[in-house]
Amino acid sequence: MNAQTTPYTLDELKLESRMGAVGTESRTREIRRIDLGDFDRRKSEIADQLWDAAVEVGFFQLVNHGIDLVEVKQAFATAERFFALPASIKGRSPLVKGCNAGWESLAQVRPSTGTPDQKESYQITLPHMAELWPDEDALPGFRTTMLNFEAQCRELGMKVLSCFADKLGFDSDFFTRAHDPAAADYQSTLRLLHYYPVAAEFSDRLGLWRAGAHTDFDCLTLLFQQDGQGGLQVCPGKEADAQEWTPVEPATGVITCNIGDMLMRWSDDQLPSNFHRVRDPQPHEYQGDRYSIAFFCQANRSAVIEGPGRKYPPITAGDYLQQRINANFAKY
Repeated sequence: MNAQTTPYTLDELKLESRMGAVGTESRTREIRRIDLGDFDRRKSEIADQLWDAAVEVGFFQLVNHGIDLVEVKQAFATAERFFALPASIKGRSPLVKGCNAGWESLAQVRPSTGTPDQKESYQITLPHMAELWPDEDALPGFRTTMLNFEAQCRELGMKVLSCFADKLGFDSDFFTRAHDPAAADYQSTLRLLHYYPVAAEFSDRLGLWRAGAHTDFDCLTLLFQQDGQGGLQVCPGKEADAQEWTPVEPATGVITCNIGDMLMRWSDDQLPSNFHRVRDPQPHEYQGDRYSIAFFCQANRSAVIEGPGRKYPPITAGDYLQQRINANFAKY
């Protein structure tokens, strides 16, 4: 069946526009840690654990995931070198909105807040990077490091998605084919993030957000955080009306994952894509720079999103992602 090309009403945006309140914080919810060690032998057991954590919270963390801590630290150090460059140099790689690639600053305006996220980011989407890599003279080794890290993230993401494919009744390689990096319409993205330090005059203001409440557009997000740089909070759907938020504690060697809107639709809503945000630090907390790295497993543009039970009409991943980006980047 061919996907329709007419715009769809995105219920995700309707929900997101109601999620701008401060809400309350609860530490009673468990963000499960799932051990991927001995994956091939334990795959069925791991798939059950991933499914249960995804269905109940939509967030989980991975340990023994196969990406060496040395590689993670190198990626962070390289990202920090990029963000330390003058804006005049970073501006040579401007965000290409329709391609989800390049550098932006204070450009992402969430429907939940109506104000810019207090951050800058550099997005790597492989087919669109020819003119967007920093000059090797300005940032030696950047391209090589990030291409290597992108490949490792993609491999891990496909391993996790193969578990969800099994549980949904697709063949194990279903999502791997839908995220083919050799295709011209590949659109998975490695995103480097730098949240700005809080200026002294704004340290007690509650109206600013490092990242306003949102769900992710993709199938699966892999998020790398660093010790001591907190602020990420999650609010599963059943708590959305009450806006009860649970902090997700950072740990350098642990990968935090969440289900995105694409996979929620692909699963006929069996796997929830839940709200999360990055709040500004409170006056007694660390107020400095915060860095994170996210890999978004976003299906190739031509891939058709249609669940096993066909709950929703089919839509291509390209059309779906474009609608979500249009609602989030006001300046581009």
